[in-house]
Amino acid sequence: MIYFELFLEFFKIGLFSLGGGLSTLPFLNKLIETKGWYTTAELTSMLAIAESTPGPVGINMSTYVGYNTSGIFGSIIATFALVLPSYIIITVLCKVLAKFSKNKDVQNSFKIINSVVTALLVITAFNIFKTSVLNIGFSFIKICIFFLILFLVVKLKKHPIFYIILGGIFGIILKIV
Repeated sequence: MIYFELFLEFFKIGLFSLGGGLSTLPFLNKLIETKGWYTTAELTSMLAIAESTPGPVGINMSTYVGYNTSGIFGSIIATFALVLPSYIIITVLCKVLAKFSKNKDVQNSFKIINSVVTALLVITAFNIFKTSVLNIGFSFIKICIFFLILFLVVKLKKHPIFYIILGGIFGIILKIV
């Protein structure tokens, strides 16, 4: 039964999360309430791991949830279910997209969908910020480090691994838990 639930939930996530791996976050956040397979703190850790490992974020997170829920077979099912809708949709769209790509209604629909996805990402980012910075031992130093790294990302435009390593160094030196 758990395998069917994993397949169904991640198939829905794959079907409705438009905009890439990070757009799965609102759905994964909702699974906390509906299924209880993990906590908000675990979701934050999953995101950190998924961002740090090679591969698409959404797939990494589905694999992680599937594995945590029911082992290797669960990770295979969750990953397959997440990818399957995209495969089906792209196969069908390739056949009809040429006819409708210039249609103004189709173009306007995608503009609205992009706005909705952006709003969902902002809300999820705020929830993750609350969990990782404010709820887990609020401290002035954490907020200062957050804004310092944010400033450096905007100004230096270095590879993301640079900031991950820099954050790890700050954590070790300052013994932030």
